[in-house]
Amino acid sequence: MQYRTIIFCFIAIIHATTAHPPADPLYTWTDDYRSSESIASRIPPPEGYDRISVAPGSFQDWLRHLPVKPGKGKVYLHNGKEKPRQDLHVAVVDIDVGTENLQQCADAVIRLRAEYLYARQRYADIHFNFTSGETIPFTKWLQGYRPQVIGNSVQWKKLPPEDATREALGEYLKTIFIYAGSYSLERELQPVRDRDEMQIGDVFIEGAFPGHAMIVVDIAEHRAARKRAFLLAQSFMPAQHIHLVGNPNKGEASDPWYDLDFGDELRTPEWTFRKAQLRRFP
Repeated sequence: MQYRTIIFCFIAIIHATTAHPPADPLYTWTDDYRSSESIASRIPPPEGYDRISVAPGSFQDWLRHLPVKPGKGKVYLHNGKEKPRQDLHVAVVDIDVGTENLQQCADAVIRLRAEYLYARQRYADIHFNFTSGETIPFTKWLQGYRPQVIGNSVQWKKLPPEDATREALGEYLKTIFIYAGSYSLERELQPVRDRDEMQIGDVFIEGAFPGHAMIVVDIAEHRAARKRAFLLAQSFMPAQHIHLVGNPNKGEASDPWYDLDFGDELRTPEWTFRKAQLRRFP
């Protein structure tokens, strides 16, 4: 009887620490996905916390199981050089950054959202706005239309249509990265009025020149106190690998969890947001 009790406790600890991997991960930029090297497997929740439940196959589930590089990993810039500060992150998402200075902060959020929708073949839901306000749909891109920025307006040039390949998605996103940013993305997203209603996939964003954006990639809740904590990921300037940041408020760069009740301002390693700057994809 005592032996069985120990086994049950052990199983409960594993369940509390690691969320179940999605049945269909669909991280289409890699053919070597391993759930053992994901956010959910590699970063345990704080003591006394469990990861919140999310719908299988949802954007929230997908973000929680993003692949990360072995160990802590290093954050590299688009040009192959190491980021000068390597003490601000706890893990590096295993996704490319490209060779141009394009996939910066808001672009990384756009990339993750687009990758999820692409994996689900929800091509009609992939659309983002240029800073000018023009909406650029991926489906229109596939039909052969290419946006041409002339002054403050967009005109469309017709080319032959193409299939929804990863190459097509990459070229589409490259154009979005050039002409979009935190200013345009902030206006696309919907304000989250009640911080207590935060969801995985929500975005802290300051739409300015320069601005910044960081995405919530996981949430855990305390089993007794019902307090919540969350994880944040970002790219930055210049373009660099998407990485999970540590919490400078706790005095340890190795602690990545942020308390949901953080006050009026959220201080992260390289940016401070106001609590009212939380947004959500429609």
